[in-house]
Amino acid sequence: MTIHLRVWRQSDPNAKGNFEQYSLDTVNPHMSFLEMLDVLNEKLTKEGKVPVEFDHDCREGICGSCGVVINGTAHGPQQRTASCQLHMRHYKDGDSITIEPWRAKAFPIVRDLVVDRSSFDRIQEAGGYVSVKTGSAPDAHATPIGKEVADEAFDYAACIGCGACVAACPNASASLFTAAKVSQLALLPQGQPERKRRVIAMVDQMKAEGFGDCSNHGECEAVCPKGISISGIARMRREYFKAILTSK
Repeated sequence: MTIHLRVWRQSDPNAKGNFEQYSLDTVNPHMSFLEMLDVLNEKLTKEGKVPVEFDHDCREGICGSCGVVINGTAHGPQQRTASCQLHMRHYKDGDSITIEPWRAKAFPIVRDLVVDRSSFDRIQEAGGYVSVKTGSAPDAHATPIGKEVADEAFDYAACIGCGACVAACPNASASLFTAAKVSQLALLPQGQPERKRRVIAMVDQMKAEGFGDCSNHGECEAVCPKGISISGIARMRREYFKAILTSK
């Protein structure tokens, strides 16, 4: 099948970017979206041109490394599907596809489709962990946790930190990402000792990174490849205000 591409090219963070157009006539419908970009880069390399830079790692929808805006939608048209798990069978012969990087002040472009998402790492480093020494690994079920609670905590823990929520939000808010990291620990007994300090530090770091505020558009939940619920944002807000009011 033939696919016409319009790809954002930007040689470095300070360069003026622009869209460049390419056509591929050897796209197999069974290829993943990233494999299609591999074919594009093989073509560019053979022509002596600079290949398109894009992020990728596991290509199994687990690591959160990949992420591009496809025809205006973060990760493309398939819900709950990361870019690496999107397949070309969802497109028709002759289709045109526009590919852009995540666009947000807190995600500066490094090159082409690659953005710097280290702001997420700094939010996580601000408190998204349990620092208490708990000794060696306990036996399974040593700390009883209700299944409903465990299931909810696991749903939030499924966040892979890809940044699609930021790219889709009109305010470029990182509230869904931060809420998922706060909620997964707030629900579990292991997360209680640092509960107040954690949510204050992570929300304050989110603001310091330049992410916008959440105004309940819900676009983040719509594009999240793991289906993280925006109910986590309400939980994060409750956790934050309770922590502010009760912390000494």
